Amino acid sequence: MQPSRPSLKSGLPFPLGATWDGTGVNFAIFSANATKVELCLFDRAGKRELERVELPEYTDEIWHGYLSDVRPGQLYGYRVYGPYAPSEGHRFNPNKLVIDPYALALHGEIKWHDALFGYRIGGAKGDLVMDRRDSASVMPKCIVVDPAVTWGNDQRPRTHWMNTIVYEAHVKGMTARREDVPQQLRGTFAGLAQPQVIDHLVKLGVTAVELMPVQAFFDDRHLIERGLSNYWGYNTIGFFAPAPRYISPEGNLHEFKLMVRRLHEAGIEVILDVVYNHTAEGNHLGPTLSFRGIDNASYYILADDPRYYFDTTGCGNTVNLRHQRVLQMVMDSLRYWVEQCHVDGFRFDLASSLGRDRDAFDQHSVFLDAVRQDPVLSRVKLIAEPWDTGPNGYQLGNFPPGWAEWNDRYRDTVRGFWKGDEAMAGPLASGLLGSADLFEKRGRRPWSSVNFVAAHDGFTLNDVVSYNDKHNEANGEDNNDGHSHNLSWNCGVEGPSDDPDIVKLRKKMRRNLIATVLLSQGTPMILMGDEIGRTQNGNNNSYCQNNEMNWLDWSEVGDRPEGFHAFVARIVEVRRRQPLLAQARFLHGDETDGGAQDVRWTRPDGERMQQFDWENPDTRAMSVYFNDDLQELGMLFNAHHEPLEFHLPEGQEWRIIVDTQDGERGKAGDTAVGAVLLGDRSLILVERRHA
Repeated sequence: MQPSRPSLKSGLPFPLGATWDGTGVNFAIFSANATKVELCLFDRAGKRELERVELPEYTDEIWHGYLSDVRPGQLYGYRVYGPYAPSEGHRFNPNKLVIDPYALALHGEIKWHDALFGYRIGGAKGDLVMDRRDSASVMPKCIVVDPAVTWGNDQRPRTHWMNTIVYEAHVKGMTARREDVPQQLRGTFAGLAQPQVIDHLVKLGVTAVELMPVQAFFDDRHLIERGLSNYWGYNTIGFFAPAPRYISPEGNLHEFKLMVRRLHEAGIEVILDVVYNHTAEGNHLGPTLSFRGIDNASYYILADDPRYYFDTTGCGNTVNLRHQRVLQMVMDSLRYWVEQCHVDGFRFDLASSLGRDRDAFDQHSVFLDAVRQDPVLSRVKLIAEPWDTGPNGYQLGNFPPGWAEWNDRYRDTVRGFWKGDEAMAGPLASGLLGSADLFEKRGRRPWSSVNFVAAHDGFTLNDVVSYNDKHNEANGEDNNDGHSHNLSWNCGVEGPSDDPDIVKLRKKMRRNLIATVLLSQGTPMILMGDEIGRTQNGNNNSYCQNNEMNWLDWSEVGDRPEGFHAFVARIVEVRRRQPLLAQARFLHGDETDGGAQDVRWTRPDGERMQQFDWENPDTRAMSVYFNDDLQELGMLFNAHHEPLEFHLPEGQEWRIIVDTQDGERGKAGDTAVGAVLLGDRSLILVERRHA
């Protein structure tokens, strides 16, 4: 501490973080239980601690100070003093350099060492004895940032939910193997911003890219020791800073903003997958990186025995959003990404944890209510992963108005139906119409259901039709990790096959699955690479595989009109041109102005589906017709292993606009009157205009 330092002033308790005002930097950090906070300044390489400055003021539980001779680019961290008393919930240890929760950028990565832990590893008393080794040399450093950037005429696409098609992607996976992207940009924000990469998305027709976690995260020690890494990134430690690994060697955090701007120019929204339910610090035996050393008892929900954590995430801890300052931090983070980085929405990992009061989920939790009333956040896209690992954690359909939700019930239903499982007709009908039984309440609309058959967590689309069982041996956990209930079917051979009949069947099954998603009411989501048949070799939990297993193989992409990529793009275009496939309200067979029903279900013989048809477990073929005053669309499904003749409603001829039966185009463009023969395990979409 240098109390006589001439540049040190009391500063302000707001805003939190390190704020450059053009003259100097105001530092402010929350800790309700600390007794002293030191600001540590480092050289440009982050290796040598130059100075420690005790923050001179403490206002409303905010420690703060102002340094007039500090500029953007300065590296810093904190040492926080207070009781080291784990049995009382306190884990202060000033020997451990901690990251500013509001840091806008980080320098370097964690270098795993026992010094990162606040307790003496291997000691007889476990985490109860404080470790006194200095962790600064193995910790990343925070960077003082000038956030100003020229956005020019950046315009948010503001795509209506009804017209949204989501593409779930990984920053590195998108470009790590893209040879026409400069080597130094592959796997970075700048790489994803390259015109040829964005052009792929434009040609596919998606309207939003949902990026897997890009907020600062670190690789788990146990993965590093096994030669693996946390590829997915669900291990956040900095809610404001982008992950350093996604910034090019000569770049800076403005590369993220450049990526957003270029995607916006192409009409594509940017949605961030965010992890506010837990942090990378893990359970009571985890490292001290930030929150634990700043104010453990405030930032985390503690168990009845405060030495331990109340954990509903399966990751060792749960962030305490019922604390007003922690809630403020998360809200400030979300607004930062919207206002300063121009993102268009968020997908919230394990969102049930965000709506909890310990064991109970509440639609009016402090976080959900705060977001709903916020003038910034209530206007962007909000997507919940509606479950966590705690009691009563499965909350599909229970999020408040304004939220969309990942619908895994839809995923399982569509997989099960096309696999030929029994009793799938009723659930499929519900899913095709937007799952009204789950979402039709409090004014919610069909877009609330995010429909998918494959996501980062689980099999890829190609693997759904190529493997019966998971094959996660590469993860080093004896194939015990990952879900075992995949509802997949290998079409006769486990894994790769050269048998032309099996290859043909798998291609048709892929067409069935992706077409069902894109033609259903709701919000469709496509997994990165599914449009070109990406495989993970049967691994359904590839979170630790930073290699070709997860990286998109661009050699499979081409402009061939018969290619699967072209098929997916064609179905996306059909959806875009057919308003009946993305309606604003749930359909229940009501009459249109012209007297027809807005939706009706029929059997292959053309007769209306009856209750016994829905209850029959062997019902695997049916049709659904959508009507308005201008046209009628019919979707015909045959999950049987034999062809079936479907009788069409009488009248003028029907035009086939989607066909999954034979090849990537099938009979699309042909016409039919009276009846159509639908091949085994196939679907078609037909259209006719009203006279």
